Amino acid sequence: MAVQLLVETADLLKCRFARSPLWETVAAVRTLADPRRQAYHQPWLRKLRPELDEEQLAPLLALLPRAGYTPDFLTPPPTGPLAEIEDELARVARTPLTHVRRELHRCLHGAERATPPLPEIAERLLADPARTLARLVTLIRSCWNWLIAPQWPQLRDLLDADIAVRSRQLAEGGLLRTLTELHPTLTWNELGALHIAAPHQTRHPLGGQGLLLLPSAFVWPALTVVVEAPWQPTLIYPARGVGDLWHPSPRPSAPRSLQRLIGRTRAGVLTSLRRPASTSSLARDLGLSPATVSGHLTALRDADLVTRYRVGRTVYYVSSPLGTALTGLPPTHPTPPDTHS
Repeated sequence: MAVQLLVETADLLKCRFARSPLWETVAAVRTLADPRRQAYHQPWLRKLRPELDEEQLAPLLALLPRAGYTPDFLTPPPTGPLAEIEDELARVARTPLTHVRRELHRCLHGAERATPPLPEIAERLLADPARTLARLVTLIRSCWNWLIAPQWPQLRDLLDADIAVRSRQLAEGGLLRTLTELHPTLTWNELGALHIAAPHQTRHPLGGQGLLLLPSAFVWPALTVVVEAPWQPTLIYPARGVGDLWHPSPRPSAPRSLQRLIGRTRAGVLTSLRRPASTSSLARDLGLSPATVSGHLTALRDADLVTRYRVGRTVYYVSSPLGTALTGLPPTHPTPPDTHS
């Protein structure tokens, strides 16, 4: 059994990556309530549990069943690669009420749902779609401020690094390799269909809209597909490195010979760039000021020991082959795509 996405030539030309703070927020709320998603997020959950107010979250949790349909209007696919949370919430707030009513009814009373919601909550949500929509927007904004915003630099770096690696895969192996390495349940057949293992069988032509590829820290271990009109077909997959998100790998010490050559702090910066990192994330990890890190990065780049690339407004640095050779340590994942900045 599988969901089959029928891909045409026009679709191949419109495949793109993006990240969505709105998706991460709603997926984080689902993670709070679903033990199957919590394996990698225990440190994050331990901090949040004392503040958890299930009654406050009840309207949103009622729309996030473990099995069954979730309203797509809660997480419209982003129109650009680097969406901002307020822009995404504004799109949710503009959802036509006929659309809201239809998706609420399907979620709360549809046959796809395994466990029915509490009748009083379902009744309140369906009674006044306009009021429900406004309440959900306010609730999701509160969840963003509580669950995601304090961790967003760390989460954003994870998502951007994933997109950088996938872009490199695309350059080296083409779209087929990129798609089939997103998740073990994804396969491709020679007839031009992307197969996603599922408990049911369905076929959806992309119809020239392309496929939006959205990495997520909170979708693991699942893979989510959005194919319902009017949204662009979207595939949400687990971001690389989510297992280290709250358990960062111990930072290796810079070799003493390298410290004597370029200085202890600069050697520490170079050694930390086995994986891509922004100036702010390096400063956070190394306990240095952004200005200090920026000065060391400039010197390392002038010496061809690091390279950089841009994702939106953020610049990421990674050790060059020469810099990696000097540290004597292997890179933790493939080099990002070469870009001019």
